[in-house]
Amino acid sequence: MPTESKIIIETISSNALHGNPLGDPTARRVPVYLPPGYNESDNRYPAVYLLTGFTGRGAFMLNDSAFDEPIQERLDRLIATGQIQPMIVVMPDCFTRYGGSQYLNSSATGRYQDHLIEEVVPFIDQHYRTRAEPGYRAIGGKSSGGYGALVQAMRHPDIFGAIACHSGDLYFDYCYKPDFAKFLNAAARHNINSTETLGDFLTGFSPKMHPKPAGFFDIIHISAMAACYSPNPNSPCGFDLPFEFHTGLLRPDIWQRWLALDPVTMLDEEKHVEALRRMKLIYLDCGNRDEYALHYGARIFSRRLTELDIPHQRQEFDGGHRGTQFRYDVSLKGISEAFER
Repeated sequence: MPTESKIIIETISSNALHGNPLGDPTARRVPVYLPPGYNESDNRYPAVYLLTGFTGRGAFMLNDSAFDEPIQERLDRLIATGQIQPMIVVMPDCFTRYGGSQYLNSSATGRYQDHLIEEVVPFIDQHYRTRAEPGYRAIGGKSSGGYGALVQAMRHPDIFGAIACHSGDLYFDYCYKPDFAKFLNAAARHNINSTETLGDFLTGFSPKMHPKPAGFFDIIHISAMAACYSPNPNSPCGFDLPFEFHTGLLRPDIWQRWLALDPVTMLDEEKHVEALRRMKLIYLDCGNRDEYALHYGARIFSRRLTELDIPHQRQEFDGGHRGTQFRYDVSLKGISEAFER
């Protein structure tokens, strides 16, 4: 009888994150799921990289819950019932002091794309019996993790051959713009009215402090996104906001920098289109009542893929943005089937 599955917590010391501007740890704990029977065989296994959403680390996927399955239990069930083949699943940690990196390189946060692509993936291939080729390596995630999965596959089709994007950040006009006024209102409560005072706020808070200041998430969310999408080393806070403080007027030049990193806009570049054509699977899903309007982004992205004649799957389910881990049952099954093609 094969041994049970295992979770190995690897610590990966990152050169890419050395000297990152937020002083975040360079040693990252990366959970690795090994399927039942891994130790008894000499088989090589396909690998899936699952990226967590904003404010998450890979280890969060291991958490037990009264009304849901942690990732190990979910994978065990799917393998035991024959819905997916045995696979290695890797859960990277690209968390930052601001809550997340969007899995991008940025002078304001650090080189998190390089950490993922140049350090985590090679480490896993060197230390585990993976099938180290794009056709047997998938990337997926939810929310910011879904965004990261799409962008990294579009940039690195030589590494990933399948994508699963759950409620990913798509069509920035809808998913971010409504939060700009929330940021400004919360910032005003704390007398934040310039990049200097914003910088003071961001360097002054403790991530573990309780209770959090009023409107804390409204401030940190847009700050984090600006740090990822429009970094500026010459700014007192390390990045440019896409709007003015007093009026809230959009700054078109900065907003265009954000849009250039929107997967919908990225489809305007042929290299990204060709990358998606190489995928064995492009899977998208989102709840039809997503609080960040991401279901509209998924619809728009799907339409563009159809217009470009790029095969993909899109599902929309009854629900919102949270409590949707059960959707991994669908995407993991699709990924497993793609590995067999």
